[in-house]
Amino acid sequence: MALLCADKTPDQILFGNGLSHQRTPSTRDGWLLYALKRAREVDPTFPRVTPHALRHTTASLAVSAGTNVKALQRMLDHASAAMTLDVYADLFDDDLDSVAVALDQARMISSVGKRGT
Repeated sequence: MALLCADKTPDQILFGNGLSHQRTPSTRDGWLLYALKRAREVDPTFPRVTPHALRHTTASLAVSAGTNVKALQRMLDHASAAMTLDVYADLFDDDLDSVAVALDQARMISSVGKRGT
């Protein structure tokens, strides 16, 4: 790793020339196609998986793990957090329930609004 980091600034990409991203694997003959083929050889009922489905699953797991919108935006390389919310807003629906629970808990332990205090 130290060799890969040598001569690179902190904002450069680690692999390749440090300036441009590695090429995206081809969906026609890339690693994903061969991985799926091998999986179906073992289990013919293995589901169809697309790069888009993997991306959405990654976003969903990140949201479930508590990732905030800005971090998700950077992870998915979206131009703005608004774009991320436009695409993945449905994943944040449970956040409203969490906010309601947290506010309820705060109200219960707070003396605000109690008579005689």
